[in-house]
Amino acid sequence: MTPIWASFIFFFISVISAIAQEKQPVDTTRQFLLNAAREMIESAEKAALITQDVNGTPQIRTMDPFEPEADFTIWLATNPNTRKVQQIKINSNVVLYYPDKADRGYVVIHGKAELVNDQKEKDNRWKEEWRNFYANRTDAYLLIKVIPDYLELINYNRGVTGDPKTWQPVIVQFSK
Repeated sequence: MTPIWASFIFFFISVISAIAQEKQPVDTTRQFLLNAAREMIESAEKAALITQDVNGTPQIRTMDPFEPEADFTIWLATNPNTRKVQQIKINSNVVLYYPDKADRGYVVIHGKAELVNDQKEKDNRWKEEWRNFYANRTDAYLLIKVIPDYLELINYNRGVTGDPKTWQPVIVQFSK
């Protein structure tokens, strides 16, 4: 076989293989999507918390969240004197954005935030590396509990790509 024919056959097989891979159905079961979202969240390490100020302008900051609970409730910690606390008191609608480090997708959680100042809960969720950020665990440390309404997901590693025409990510609703 000549090199030209070998190249043509290799190219033809590569094209057919790529088409076949694009046509394979992705698993869209709720559990598969939640597993794909959890995988991305746990690998992200940090998240962006988005609140709104009194003018409705989005405010964003990097946070160090806990891993999601089974129902995708997310816990975060903050200083009770921060702007985000005041913003949550006025409007509890928040968004958490988790980018994939390898740029292979993202998870966005839309939910309601609750401010939790229960000392037992705060002690259970304390991270020792926070010791330098909080003067004490009683007055200078507050929890934010985000209860999800729904999440948006793109996870290229798992074949979750959303709508190819509108780029709308896959959405998973949570019961209220």
